[in-house]
Amino acid sequence: MQPTPLEAEPAPPTRSLWLRWWRSLSPVRQDRFAALAPLAAVLMFLAAILTAFWYLRMEELDREQEALRRDVEYAQQRVRLRLLERQEQLMRVARDLSNRDLDRNEFANRTEDLISQYPELQAITWVDDQRRIRASQAAPTVASSQLRMAGEVLRNGEAAEIFGLVRQLQQPVYSQPVAAPGEPAPLLQLQVPLAARGQFSGVLMAEYSIDSLLRYGTPTEVLARYALTLLDAHRQVLAGTPLTQDGPSQWWAPWRTRTNAYEVSVSPVGNSLVLRAQAYRTSLGVVGSGLFWLVGTLSAMTSWLLIATWRHTRRRMRTQEALIAETNFRRAMENSVLTGMRALDLQGRITYVNAAFCQMTGWSEAELVGQLPPYSYWPESDHENLHAKLREELSGKTIPGGFQVRVRKRNGALFDARLYVSPLIDAHGQQTGWMTSMTDITEPNRIREQLSASHERFTIVLEALDASVSVAPLGSQELLFANKLYRQWFGSHTGGHLQLVAQAGVLPGSSADGGDDEDGLMGLPTDSLTSANAENAEIYLPELNKWLEVRSRYLSWVDGRLAQMVIATDITPRRLAEEQSARHAERAQSVSRLITMGEMASSVAHELNQPLTAISNYCNGMISRAESGQLTQEALLTALQKTSHQALRAGQIIQRIRAFVKRSEPDRQRSDVASMVNEAVELADIELRRHNVRLRHYVAARLPPVMADTILIEQVLVNLMKNGAESIAQAQRPAPDRSVELRVVPKQIEDRPVIEFTVQDTGRGLAPEVLERLFEAFFSTKSEGMGMGLNLCRSIVESHQGRMRAENLYNGSEVVGCRFSFWLPLDQPADATINTVAEATKP
Repeated sequence: MQPTPLEAEPAPPTRSLWLRWWRSLSPVRQDRFAALAPLAAVLMFLAAILTAFWYLRMEELDREQEALRRDVEYAQQRVRLRLLERQEQLMRVARDLSNRDLDRNEFANRTEDLISQYPELQAITWVDDQRRIRASQAAPTVASSQLRMAGEVLRNGEAAEIFGLVRQLQQPVYSQPVAAPGEPAPLLQLQVPLAARGQFSGVLMAEYSIDSLLRYGTPTEVLARYALTLLDAHRQVLAGTPLTQDGPSQWWAPWRTRTNAYEVSVSPVGNSLVLRAQAYRTSLGVVGSGLFWLVGTLSAMTSWLLIATWRHTRRRMRTQEALIAETNFRRAMENSVLTGMRALDLQGRITYVNAAFCQMTGWSEAELVGQLPPYSYWPESDHENLHAKLREELSGKTIPGGFQVRVRKRNGALFDARLYVSPLIDAHGQQTGWMTSMTDITEPNRIREQLSASHERFTIVLEALDASVSVAPLGSQELLFANKLYRQWFGSHTGGHLQLVAQAGVLPGSSADGGDDEDGLMGLPTDSLTSANAENAEIYLPELNKWLEVRSRYLSWVDGRLAQMVIATDITPRRLAEEQSARHAERAQSVSRLITMGEMASSVAHELNQPLTAISNYCNGMISRAESGQLTQEALLTALQKTSHQALRAGQIIQRIRAFVKRSEPDRQRSDVASMVNEAVELADIELRRHNVRLRHYVAARLPPVMADTILIEQVLVNLMKNGAESIAQAQRPAPDRSVELRVVPKQIEDRPVIEFTVQDTGRGLAPEVLERLFEAFFSTKSEGMGMGLNLCRSIVESHQGRMRAENLYNGSEVVGCRFSFWLPLDQPADATINTVAEATKP
């Protein structure tokens, strides 16, 4: 009964797994595995051939080695038996000598028979217990240097050492023959002990020829098959001729370097006598046979054919894979690019369009392929022009830069496109048509028009500027750009640009103190030049009779070069106005000082009246005392010194007043703060005493210098102290509360070290409306005031990069005074610790 298909036996599990794995592979991987089959077959075939020959050769070598081992052990047994037979015969002679059954003549006859009968025995010597030779019999072949004479004594040497060992062991001992260069062949010694009545009486020493022992002791069939040698303990050849060793091992034929040799120690001598045999090479073996070379030649040819087939298959698969990859790459590239591709044959028929071309025009590939002109994407109004372009295209008159046309979409919309044409060449070098690429340039045309309009507007704006603008590359005399005003001032060359840069002398972003922001080797900012901020420099050009404000910065030009742009603005009217304003301010300061001195005139007169009155009194006193005759020289000198002191005091008062009201240009220099404060205190002290106001000043010690005009700062301090005294006088404070305090201390304001000056009075303070307009010009709370004092003071302080402020002092809700303060920056940071000195109080 046949089984139905459903009852058929299932496939073996291994086979089903292989089939499932094979079907899961892609066709490309299946082709690759199929292409590797010839290579796998070649490798398996070569492996099988090499394994078979290697196995046969190893079997042959093992058989030869086993036969050699058996023969060498047989030869060793034969040599051993021969030595034991001679040893037994010598022990019988030794027993007779010990029993004194032999005299010298009988010993000589008996040993001569042994030596003549056994060729390996070369000499037999009788030695007594004193190492003295009693008798010795040697073969004619023994060298004269090896003969032992009766009456000699065994000296220190190998024989003497063996003699002592035999005496100790009372057993036969073999010596260890050593082959020495330049000496006769060594002899193997056997010493048998002699014992008379249980006492050691000497030895019987027999010497063997090792060469004869090898020649007569080993079987002839073994000597015919192998090269036999006897070796000593140092692997030196004692007898026999060894075969020449093979050359160095070769990786491709390791069996050629394998020597078929075997060695074994000869008993009873021991390890000092080794029998070594090396087999002769009597056959070529497996490798040298003709069958081996025949099989090897056929295997090489088969392998070559299989490898050639595998290489051809592999080359075909690589070509097929490259073709598929190239086709896929071309198709992917054509589908991904935004450029439309169109192919025409020599008659103008469309043979190919890509996806981008269909997307641009709106027609499908099936609708476009096969069309003849006029094509469906041609605008009807441009048919004549497009026919002319197509005729030029088909005739080979292509333009390298392409040509621009208008294209109509399926929905009727038009767009601008640029066409590039190139010939289509087949594999035989024949032209089969034309390939045209189409690019939509509607957006680039629009952008180009906008850029052109923008450039025109930009040029109009720059030409209309009231400032000179120029751009020139670094290290070149080329002028990249210049507006109208620059051309009017300097012409169309770069000389004016370089002159402005040289006179301005300031690099954008460079620091004045040459700090870390500037490269000291090149003089350029370490940050990016194009990101450096522009700085202003005001210069005067005599040839133009103009003051110019120059601003410059670096920028990257359109061609990538580093260029410098310079903007020069005419500021001549502003500079003239500033100079006129400075002159007016200077006059106002001088007038203010004169007004101050005018207000202080009565106090100054009172101050001068005191020294002048004192001088008059001293003079009148001296005259009266001189007339009465009571004027001594010592009193005269004292009166004259006091008169001179009062006159010097009056001169100092006048000198201070003249220096204060003297009109001069501002002269800012390093000034000592303490000296400047002392001068101001001396000047203001006159007015304060007139109002019966005490002055207390508090000055820090070791203050660093400031950059200031001493006269102007003294004017500010005098005005502030005089205003404080007047405020106290108007408030009619009692005598204990009539004081003005001046404090000069260092401070840290806005993260910079400064010197702060504070003038504090005990008047009634300032009303809120007065505080708002305190520093306005021509505003004053005095009926006879001009309103310029505090305004000038603030201007002087701000011209020194300082600030001034005023505030009322409160005791609860009551105003108890007013404080004016201003600060000036330091010329340099102070290093020493600033201490305060005790405050001084003046009445």
